[in-house]
This record gives sequence, structure tokens and C-alpha cells, in this order.
Amino acid sequence: MDHRTSATIEQIEGVREPDPGPEATALVRRCLALRRKPLSAFTTEDFRIMLGQRAAVPILLPPAVDVLTGDPLAEGDHYPGDLLFAVVRLPDAAWHGAAGHRDRLAEVLRATKLPGEDIHPDLRRAVTAFLGS
Repeated sequence: MDHRTSATIEQIEGVREPDPGPEATALVRRCLALRRKPLSAFTTEDFRIMLGQRAAVPILLPPAVDVLTGDPLAEGDHYPGDLLFAVVRLPDAAWHGAAGHRDRLAEVLRATKLPGEDIHPDLRRAVTAFLGS
């Protein structure tokens, strides 16, 4: 799927989520807004949030891998590599049907020397586990 599409997650899935009630958290509201945002307008942070919540993974994983193959340390709002951390921590089941994307990301990660002092130890461990699985 081309993430430059103007379609939204709701349009692709064919499911319109109801507006959240007043008790909904900021994260719930943000995820709903992202479901209604065109994929072509997604930022690194948008991918990080949704994949961190394991939402719409089959739709968002391929374009997120596109981002990461261009810049493995693509940064959302937190730290260099925060999108990578969300992606490599996805369960193996998330990669069913996306093996080519997984292989492509693994190839880029094997070829990339992650800077030592700039990388959080949890990210380094997650990448090592991803490459080892």
C-alpha cells in the first residue's frame, strides 16, 4: 500500500469509530483523530503513536518501514529512534503478511551502525532481539 494515499484508516478498513465520550483520555482522542487523518499527512510521531498502541498495524506497518529504511533513527516527539522502538517491539504476529517489510527493515538495521551514546539501551536491546528473531 502506498502511504502517500489520501485515504484514512477508517476509509481503508471501512469502519467508522464513534466519537469518544467526555471521559476519553487524550490518547484515545488522538488515536481516533489519527484514524481519520489521511495517511499522506502522517508524521513520524503519528506512526509511533498508532503502532505503539498496536492500532491499524497491517495498514501502518509498511509505510512506517518505508520511513525507517530511509532513516532508522527517525524521531517522533520523544527521542531518536522512538518509531523504530515501537516497530521492533511489535509481536511476531504483526509481521504475518509483511515478511518482505520485516526483511527489508532487518537488512537496513544490520547495515546501520547505531551510535552508542545516543541510543537508549532499551532500543538497542529491542533491535538486537528483533534481528535475532
